[in-house]
Amino acid sequence: MDNDFNKILSVIKSAAVTAVENTKPATMLIGVVVSEAPLEIALDSTLIIPEDHIMLTKNTCEWTMEMSVDHVTENRAGGGGDAEFASHNHDYKGRKKYLVHNGLKVGDKVWLFQETGGQRYIAIDRVYNPNTGCTTK
Repeated sequence: MDNDFNKILSVIKSAAVTAVENTKPATMLIGVVVSEAPLEIALDSTLIIPEDHIMLTKNTCEWTMEMSVDHVTENRAGGGGDAEFASHNHDYKGRKKYLVHNGLKVGDKVWLFQETGGQRYIAIDRVYNPNTGCTTK
């Protein structure tokens, strides 16, 4: 009878732990980028997350954006002494494409969400150090 009680208690404990874990949609972790191509992020010395298990946000990858600009360039002289290279300025207007260089680099510390029970991680952003105004390595 005592053995049956322990079995029932074990099943109840297991069900309670599973219920608690299932109430969390994700776990927050910090990893370190150990490779850029292919991307690999280490959670510790033995667990390295491969690129195909990592989803990136705009904060953790290079991406292109369009911006509207409307300004006049500063006066600049060209070279050679020819009239066409004389000091001048001109309008710079319209929609322009810009590449945002947010790709992860080796040594970056990264905030990660791990899906509960899953093998997929979302790289949210770099760990920010407010004392230096930059990422920590």
